[in-house]
Amino acid sequence: MLHFTAMRRKLIAANWKMYSPPEGWDAADSPYKPDVGADIVIFPSFLDVRRLMDAKLVVGGQGGRAEPHGAFTGDVSMAMLKGAGCQYVLCGHSERRKYYKETDAAIAEQVTAAIECGLHPILCVGETKKEHDAGKAKAAVKKQLQAIPLSSYFLLPTSYSLSIAYEPIWAIGTGVNALPDDAQAMHMSIRSLLPKESRESTRIIYGGSVTDLNAADFLAHPDVDGLLVGGASLEPKRFQSIVAAALEI
Repeated sequence: MLHFTAMRRKLIAANWKMYSPPEGWDAADSPYKPDVGADIVIFPSFLDVRRLMDAKLVVGGQGGRAEPHGAFTGDVSMAMLKGAGCQYVLCGHSERRKYYKETDAAIAEQVTAAIECGLHPILCVGETKKEHDAGKAKAAVKKQLQAIPLSSYFLLPTSYSLSIAYEPIWAIGTGVNALPDDAQAMHMSIRSLLPKESRESTRIIYGGSVTDLNAADFLAHPDVDGLLVGGASLEPKRFQSIVAAALEI
């Protein structure tokens, strides 16, 4: 019998943050293009969403408000992202939590709004360095997950689900990544907290100083279903190596 791990399709997400698309993103051999062997999703700035979709890339929003419209200067809504053609959206990225003070309650509303309008949210969770050093990483992540009513998301009248990205805050943009074995242990812990009906089908990906040099080590673990790539995703050759590692699993 095929183990369910093998049935979870790898998800490789490129978060370009507040950077322009890298040179060569639209080349004939671009690693950002969809692949039959894995889900390749690009998260560009809002200004670049349209031209990436015109190039037939799978695109997601880096964030979105739950309200469909309103007096929220500088923001876009989940409904607007869906209307623009996005398929995915990041919710609760550590930088949104840090710089925009997004709370677990607000993130829960975002996830619900995303699913209800047909987007696939990637819910980001992770601990601070202080929590990590104090041995409280799993407790911190559990607290973030418990603030999100995950069980209700699988009862909504849609066929959409969500993915989870474990991104230890102390590893974001620092060049210091979690050890692959530690990431596997955290992913197992996260999976144990998910509703039984979705536990084995939900993809849990790792993010935090992912590079072409460590991607294969992370992906070799059974509960690491993909990667959320930051800086390395802005270099086509390095990102190509990361995608290749996913395709080899």
